[in-house]
Amino acid sequence: MLQPGTKAPDFELHVTPDQSLKLSDLAGSPVVLIFYPADWSPVCGDEIALFNQAKPIFERYQAQLLGISVDGAWCHTAYSQANHIHFPLLADFEPKGAVSKSYGIYSPGGTAGRALFLIDGQGIIQYAHLSPDAINPGADGVLEKLKEIHQP
Repeated sequence: MLQPGTKAPDFELHVTPDQSLKLSDLAGSPVVLIFYPADWSPVCGDEIALFNQAKPIFERYQAQLLGISVDGAWCHTAYSQANHIHFPLLADFEPKGAVSKSYGIYSPGGTAGRALFLIDGQGIIQYAHLSPDAINPGADGVLEKLKEIHQP
């Protein structure tokens, strides 16, 4: 797993079937990457819902939230609409898990591990946390680090 102080690998992933987002396009702002195993799973649903509720707090620090799993863009679209998610869910679908692998958190089961990364405006990882798949890491750790490095 990539550690704090490391340059975050750039990537471009689909947000919808016909739109993509590139990490480097968000340069200058903090970014929280929320890697999770799968849409529609109970722990993932709790984690994504928690970050969705906490989004206004992260916005005070100009931080962008990005969810990433190996599910496809259509699955993310359905999940986002059904659960009223207000931040992008990115499809690390093809080639499967390439971004998860570049961050060192691809699971042998073929999914992204449950990991959080805080990337500062210069593209450097400031916080990295890997949780067991069955444990929701919450938002406190990454939020505390964000408060440390970026004043509203």
